[in-house]
Amino acid sequence: MLILLTNDDGIHAEGMLAAEKELKKIGQVLMVAPDREQSASSHSLTLERPLRLQKVGEERYTCDGTPTDCVMMAIHGILEHRLPDLLVSGINHGANMAEDVTYSGTVAAAIEGSTMGVPSMAVSNTDPDNKKSYQIAARFTARLANRFKELNLPPRTFLNINFPKLKDDQIPDYKFTGLGQRTYKDIIIKKTDPRGKDYYWIAGEAVWESINGTDYKAIDDGFISISALKMNFTDTETIEKLKDLKLKL
Repeated sequence: MLILLTNDDGIHAEGMLAAEKELKKIGQVLMVAPDREQSASSHSLTLERPLRLQKVGEERYTCDGTPTDCVMMAIHGILEHRLPDLLVSGINHGANMAEDVTYSGTVAAAIEGSTMGVPSMAVSNTDPDNKKSYQIAARFTARLANRFKELNLPPRTFLNINFPKLKDDQIPDYKFTGLGQRTYKDIIIKKTDPRGKDYYWIAGEAVWESINGTDYKAIDDGFISISALKMNFTDTETIEKLKDLKLKL
C-alpha cells in the first residue's frame, strides 16, 4: 500500500510524525507537508507565485504552499500522476468538526485527494496537549487505513475523523456521525503598532450544540467521531421546492 501523508501543521508536527510511524507498519509512506503552519488555509491553491519542493529525508518532502498544494505536488509531481492507494491528512493539532471543516487545511487535503479519486481521510486530535493521545490516535488511524477498502465508500466521499480526550491508555470506541453545529462569538481585536498604524486580530469563542448523531456529541461523550463527507454543496431538497416557485424578476 502506498500512503500519501500530509497535514496543515507543518512537516515537524507531532501528530504527523506519530501517524508516519504507525502507517509505515502497514505500507509505504510518502510524506509531503507544508514547510510552515497552514491552519485554516481551507482548500486554497497557490497560483500567483511558483512553488518550491524540498526533499528533507527518505520519502519526505516539504512544500512552501498549502495542504492542497502539497497533494497536487505529490501526485502530479513526485509520483508523476500515479495515484496513491490512500491519502491521510493529519493528525491535526486540534479538532475539525461541524462548520470548521470548511476552514480546515487538514480537511482540504482530504477533499483534494478524494476529487482525484484517491481514498482519503482527515484525522484530528481534540486533545492536542496530551502527548500520549497522538500515539493512540495514530494506532487507530493505521488500523482503519489497513481496512479502509472494506468501507466501500462511494467515489469522492472521504472520512473526517476526530479523537476525544483520553480517559486512559486505551483506544476509545467509535461512532459514525454527521457534522454538528457551532457558532462563534466572533470579535475583532484592534491594536496599534509602534509606528501608530492599526492592526487587527480575529478572535472569538466557539459555542457548540450537542445534537445526537453529530461529531461534537460523539466527542463530548468520549467516542471517536467518524464522518463520511463529500464535496457537493447542492441542497437537492430546496432545489425541488424552488422549481415550482415563479418569481417576477
